[in-house]
Amino acid sequence: MNRCAWARNELSVRYHDAEWVVPVHDDRALFEFLILEGAQAGLSWDTILKKRERYRQVFDNFHARKVARYDARRVRQLLADPGIVRNRLKIAAAVQNAKAFLAVQKEFGSFDTYIWRFIGGEPRQNCRRSLREIPPRTRESDALSKDLLKHGFKFVGSTICYAFMQAVGMVNDHTMDCFRYNEVRALRPRS
Repeated sequence: MNRCAWARNELSVRYHDAEWVVPVHDDRALFEFLILEGAQAGLSWDTILKKRERYRQVFDNFHARKVARYDARRVRQLLADPGIVRNRLKIAAAVQNAKAFLAVQKEFGSFDTYIWRFIGGEPRQNCRRSLREIPPRTRESDALSKDLLKHGFKFVGSTICYAFMQAVGMVNDHTMDCFRYNEVRALRPRS
């Protein structure tokens, strides 16, 4: 069975086979990926996958309303937790992003409605022969990054945004020889 070459260990294979580039429309899950992609900046995705369960525990299962209320004491507790990436700026960004996330929900009705408009509401079906053909950013991720920053989000540069777009299925970047390419391509659009 052929897989995308980056899926090489148990955690990454499980993530690749079940989640990667599968369209996500649940706001809680979208917030989770936004925070995890920001935490991943400068690190490997494997590092984040290993810490994902702990992130869910200490970030109140990524309920944005709870995270938005984190105070200095809670931030100090997070900075002391070896089960997550202990970077002051990334943790502060998670709290700020929760506040911005809630504001976007209020303005657009849901984060899902807001985020998917950057690609016209339907996943982009790319035709990549190898990982080398996958760009680190696109015109759409540039636009998303710029707009997120305008709405007060942090750690949302274009490369992070493109990784987020892949994670939540806005783009199908499975290589064409991967068994998941056609499976994801065949997923029914949301109604």
